[in-house]
Amino acid sequence: MTALPSRPAPRLLLVEDDRALATMLREYLELQGFEVDPVTSGEQALACIAREPPDLIVLDVGLPGIDGFATLERIRQERFLPVIMLTARGEERDRIAGLIAGADDYLPKPFNPLELAARIRAILKRSASVTSPTLAPNPQPLGYGNLVLHGKRREVLVDQQPVTLTAAELRILEVLLERAGEVLTRAELTEIAVGRSLEVYDRSIDTLVSKLRRKLAAAGARGAEIRGLRGHGYVLDIGRP
Repeated sequence: MTALPSRPAPRLLLVEDDRALATMLREYLELQGFEVDPVTSGEQALACIAREPPDLIVLDVGLPGIDGFATLERIRQERFLPVIMLTARGEERDRIAGLIAGADDYLPKPFNPLELAARIRAILKRSASVTSPTLAPNPQPLGYGNLVLHGKRREVLVDQQPVTLTAAELRILEVLLERAGEVLTRAELTEIAVGRSLEVYDRSIDTLVSKLRRKLAAAGARGAEIRGLRGHGYVLDIGRP
């Protein structure tokens, strides 16, 4: 009987300057079945992500050099990776700042490592459901003007040239194209693109839409425009010059 190939362990990037805590967390998370790469600064984290993006980032707020909030902002400029933020302060304003910056979850110190592992698994499960091919992408190409999205190939073209989007950005564009002219709330888009409920002060979806707009504009997309409606959500207006 042929053994089934084992799935690779999820790769975590642990960004924590407290070396004793980092060692304890690494040992515990590896026992839980994760592969853990520890670094001690935001600069090191950004370099690691550029070389090989992890499946999830555990990011401390109080880092030397650029802090956790600034590191997260830099990460979000390039890609949308799941991030859990850690802080020693645990104040409400820090949690709000993390959500505004685009964190997926927030855990104040001290915490139980078992809770951290549970939150990591929950986020990875949500992330997998968002990027999974079982989402049944639209079999027909979608598009307006010079923009075309091929759902089965997970490919976006502008004037026949490919546009590189993250999985979350592509899913937002796909649902906006499918429901062109219909206003989609921020809560709906958060569920669709990020796989979680919208929280108070959570601006992740706004960050994603802003990046998607910039990428499409840079590629020269014409014939449709993603518009934000204050207090309502976003809509794809077609027939725009």
